[in-house]
Amino acid sequence: MRLTPIDAKKLIKLLSLIGYFSVRQKGSHVILENRETKKVTVIPMHGKDISVGLLSVVLKEVGLSRVEYFKLLKKT
Repeated sequence: MRLTPIDAKKLIKLLSLIGYFSVRQKGSHVILENRETKKVTVIPMHGKDISVGLLSVVLKEVGLSRVEYFKLLKKT
């Protein structure tokens, strides 16, 4: 399947399903951390959708494959 742009709030909700929670927010960037692995990722909240390029970077940072991403997307 092909990645498409996603709303930042929806992406944050999706990442919360795999253990990420909001640590803090600096300006328009939300910093998320995984409870178990302590991995950190940053999601920009600029009022626009997250682009496909940035989405693929975030998925790589959090260790999600595209198949896992689409399974989680169906749950939200």
